[in-house]
Amino acid sequence: MATLAGKTLFVTGASRGIGREIALRAARDGANVVVAAKTATPHPKLLGTIHTVAAEVEAAGGKALAIALDVRDEAAIAAAVEAASLAFGGIDVLVNNASAISLTPTLQTPARRFDLMMGVNVRATFLCSQACIPHLRKSGNPHILNLAPPLSMKAKWFAPHVAYTISKYGMSLCTLGMAEELKADGIAVNSLWPATTIATAAVEFNFPPEILAASRHPAIMADAAHAILTGPSRSTTGNFYLDEAVLRATGLTDFDRYAVTPGTALFRDLFVE
Repeated sequence: MATLAGKTLFVTGASRGIGREIALRAARDGANVVVAAKTATPHPKLLGTIHTVAAEVEAAGGKALAIALDVRDEAAIAAAVEAASLAFGGIDVLVNNASAISLTPTLQTPARRFDLMMGVNVRATFLCSQACIPHLRKSGNPHILNLAPPLSMKAKWFAPHVAYTISKYGMSLCTLGMAEELKADGIAVNSLWPATTIATAAVEFNFPPEILAASRHPAIMADAAHAILTGPSRSTTGNFYLDEAVLRATGLTDFDRYAVTPGTALFRDLFVE
């Protein structure tokens, strides 16, 4: 059975949501997980810190290194990647999960919010990848996985929230370009996106309650990520995966286990045709 046992994963935005679930899924294999996120002390509204997730990783059977990281800080990224490599002897997987969202039209998107989305989404994906590549080149099965949507240059995906779409598609363009650039190094670069909305804080705070009820749990993204990251890097690159399609390809047919409200019609996520 494919496993991440003994592999080292550097996961951004890992203090909650999808990043946390990916970290815990890897930990159940016995992986080393770098829990890299900004939340080091409890948030008044959001559950989870780098330390609580690190404890969960250890309890699940993995080894953890908690690093407080603002992914907009280039020097902090370099220091975090170096600390991770020193702690575990290298890096095998980078998961660019950290993300900022503001589903606002142009006139309602202030410069600071625009800059936040560009900094956390596309810029951090580029810089974290840049910092990890020298270490990934030394791995036997190296992967970069970006939590980014399939590219579709249709105006309907831009018009309601131009800035957010540009920032997320910027992550997708990193996948497109780096997959080809790093192919000779055997480094897989792929994107993963949910077919339905996922019950995370982002959905809770940006969508109506009925959409949260019509979502799936983050575990589906973690299971799909696991399937991708245990695949051969030299022949599994440059793809824009949807979570459900990945798991169907493994033979899974029962998706009710992931539903927040089993039996309820699910809400299709943004950027999914």
